[in-house]
Amino acid sequence: MDGDRLLGEFLRARRHATSPDQVGLSAGRRRTPGLRREEVAMLAGVSSEYYTRLEQGRERRPSEQVLEALARVFDLDAEAVNHLYELTRPRPRRRTSGQVSPNLLRLMAGWNHLPALILNDRMDLLAQNPPAAALHEGLLEPLGNVIRMTFLNPASRDFYVDWEREARANAAHLRTVAGGDPQDPRLLALIDELLDGSEDFRRLWARHEVGLKVPGTIRIRHRRVGELTLHFEALAVRSAPGQYLVLGQAEPGPSEHAVAGLRANERTGDGEASRPASFPVG
Repeated sequence: MDGDRLLGEFLRARRHATSPDQVGLSAGRRRTPGLRREEVAMLAGVSSEYYTRLEQGRERRPSEQVLEALARVFDLDAEAVNHLYELTRPRPRRRTSGQVSPNLLRLMAGWNHLPALILNDRMDLLAQNPPAAALHEGLLEPLGNVIRMTFLNPASRDFYVDWEREARANAAHLRTVAGGDPQDPRLLALIDELLDGSEDFRRLWARHEVGLKVPGTIRIRHRRVGELTLHFEALAVRSAPGQYLVLGQAEPGPSEHAVAGLRANERTGDGEASRPASFPVG
């Protein structure tokens, strides 16, 4: 991924995704989908030459007025507008530490009734408690990253009942994070790995959708206890910027009983099940 081309690629993707009807133009006969460059330029009030330079990466610092005009032409939502600004005015970002607070690990150790994980912006797995390990059971820990698991572990297609929705949200999340920190070497390596290893990631990455993944309801299909529904919430760790405590709560009823069954199967006589595992990530 070339950070210098991100703005042009984003604009080109949005131009292709915007139909003439959406902006009040006649479609006519077209060889390519979406708007022509000169149409975007006209609607945004800039010259065709200037807009072409933006898409080609030869102009990467448009004025705020130009950004506002482009956001209006493409009818961008709030997250997409923020992404557009970050592509043109990247801010230095403090890199996330891979060390999880011992106090937080001890706190997680006491939560044997619900899955708990520590993730960073890249969705690397930094720590998890035994209920979380039992929930993902051989899916997440070997790969060490939720997005990598989703696209590179074939078993994830059975694990997520709505795999396409999860995959699309993960690709959009990674695109958003990349816009805010385009020089993070670990992030660039992850994106390159996914582009090389997954046709589905290449398809979704090319859509240039953005949006940080929002916690919510996920339906999974566990190989031992069947289908269950969990409600997830993510809390920022104030003592470690860029780390998030992700908690899962089973839906009352069959899902709750299924999670209880996983806990029962994971218990051992020496108390190992109460100790969270930590996975240092740089």
